[in-house]
Amino acid sequence: MLNATMVVATVPVTDLDQAKRFYGDTLGLTQLWENPASVRFRCGAHSELSVFKRPALETIHTLAHFEVADIEKTVAELEAKGVTFLDYTEGPLATTGHIAQLGPARGAWFTDPDGNTLGLRQG
Repeated sequence: MLNATMVVATVPVTDLDQAKRFYGDTLGLTQLWENPASVRFRCGAHSELSVFKRPALETIHTLAHFEVADIEKTVAELEAKGVTFLDYTEGPLATTGHIAQLGPARGAWFTDPDGNTLGLRQG
């Protein structure tokens, strides 16, 4: 049925130049191409992420997460670049040092300049 070779996350943004700086410079993703309405980035060997321009839109869930090998190191590197992580004090997402234990996996969440929630996941 769905035999796609790749799934591309698509994230709405209000300012493409600001998004290019955040996703390219801050997160370190490689820009593949751009047009007046969107920008596409490579994420690892087999994934891609597109940002597309649209009016402000409130999202209240994680739009995409990045699988990482060392979540503590990645959190520290992104925090040093000015990324602010979301911390939770209750429930299954309670964080310590910005990281929550989710069964055998661990996760951390942050927002892009448009307030879109993105995550890191290890395990």
